[in-house]
Amino acid sequence: MIIDSHCHLTYEPMSSSLDETIKRANMDGIKFLLTISTEDKSFENILKILDKYKCVYGSYGIHPHEAKNHKNINFNDIVKNVKKNNKIIGIGESGLDFYYNHSAKKDQIDSFLEHINASKKTNLPIIVHTRSAENETFEILSKAVKKENLKILIHCFTGSKEFAFKLLDIGAYISASGVVTFKKSQELANTFKQIPLDRLLVETDAPYLAPEPLRGKPNEPSYIVHTVKFLSKLKNISFKNLSEITTQNFFKLFGNLS
Repeated sequence: MIIDSHCHLTYEPMSSSLDETIKRANMDGIKFLLTISTEDKSFENILKILDKYKCVYGSYGIHPHEAKNHKNINFNDIVKNVKKNNKIIGIGESGLDFYYNHSAKKDQIDSFLEHINASKKTNLPIIVHTRSAENETFEILSKAVKKENLKILIHCFTGSKEFAFKLLDIGAYISASGVVTFKKSQELANTFKQIPLDRLLVETDAPYLAPEPLRGKPNEPSYIVHTVKFLSKLKNISFKNLSEITTQNFFKLFGNLS
């Protein structure tokens, strides 16, 4: 059994062929999928998907790119939306993206802090997007952890080894996407080789970042098997064992799913 810990089922081309997409995933051993919120207006679509598909769970949150358009969203709003369905099991994705800076840094930071407060209030994991913002992301998360327990998942990790181990030191889980399989990602692969198995999750981030040998195609949850195969070889354990370990890590972080 494999769990895709991060995908976007409300995005095309998956959203217009969800029955087939989810069926392919289930047939390839992906038992559960976590579809991720990035903006408020698409959340109703996520709720509809959760009602229709037993194997799909969801999150509520505002992507850092969208922070400028959601300045009015505070932690009370996030908590209120999370409570709309008991299959909403995570907060996010939220965080900092200083590579593109589609939203001002202050707006991103303010939004991130609201999500952290909501995560603490609900005791649900915060799903963190971080790009070109290692120092700022770590400073915010480490301060939050010191004040109160916080469940952290760093999604689609592509950062430095130093950053990874600083995150591990504050209790974060780290998720590998198809990026780790890319031929130019040798340094990232070396980092994942050293990340402890008990902190590792896997994801697609579909429809983005299809793994080798499908790079360049629209990604989908069934393709996660290529990332799991790559990681199992990297860590010198069986495909089955890596699948089971990452699944159990998901349950430890998000709770058992039914």
